[in-house]
Formats: sequence, C-alpha cells, structure tokens
Amino acid sequence: MAGGRGSRGERRGWTVKLMIVIVQNKDAGHLLDALLARGLRATKLASTGGFLREGNTTLMIGVEDERVGDVLAIVRRTCRARDQLVTPLAPLSGAAETYVPYPVEVQVGGATVFVLSVERFEKV
Repeated sequence: MAGGRGSRGERRGWTVKLMIVIVQNKDAGHLLDALLARGLRATKLASTGGFLREGNTTLMIGVEDERVGDVLAIVRRTCRARDQLVTPLAPLSGAAETYVPYPVEVQVGGATVFVLSVERFEKV
C-alpha cells in the first residue's frame, strides 16, 4: 500500500482508497485468508448487525485505486448470501402477550462494501 511518513494519500500518481467491508462472521476467516494470499492486509473489527442483532465482522482495507477491483472480486468469491431461518424478536411494547414467534426465512451473508477516497493517511 502507498504510504509512509507524511503521506498525503497519494504516491507516484496512485490514489489511495479505504474499503470498509462488512461480512457475516462465518465468511470473515475465508475472506481474510484470501486477502492475505494476494498480499492485502486488513484491520478486523467486531460489529453487530441491526436487523438480526448477530455478530458481523467489519474489515478496513487500505488499497491503491487500481486494486479496488481485485478486492471486490475476492469479496464476491468468498462472501455468499444464503437463506437462514430466524425467529423474530418479541416486540418491546404493545401486544407482546399475543406474539407468536414463527420462524421466518431471511437472506443473510454476502457483503456490504463502502469505498472511500483517502485525502491523507500517515503511518507512524
């Protein structure tokens, strides 16, 4: 990755991007292995999704602009959407006594990817 002391986010004409990739915990290990195999490093953060309130993994990956496509291809190969049965949570208020929890099939997995331009970064 481009960088170094006092870097302004560019070096030798490269534009640097920060990719924020949110994946299901089940996919995180495979994704990290695939990234490392291609010489890409990532910072791993634990996160929790809002709808299912399940654990996710958020990766922050700094790459040169021309490698964004490589990262996206790796994410597409390793993070697949799948169907899962879940039981909805009981309502916090209202008619909770009439709530009957029936499992519902929802799609989980895949990835959410944000690609941000980096104005400046420094490695100290």
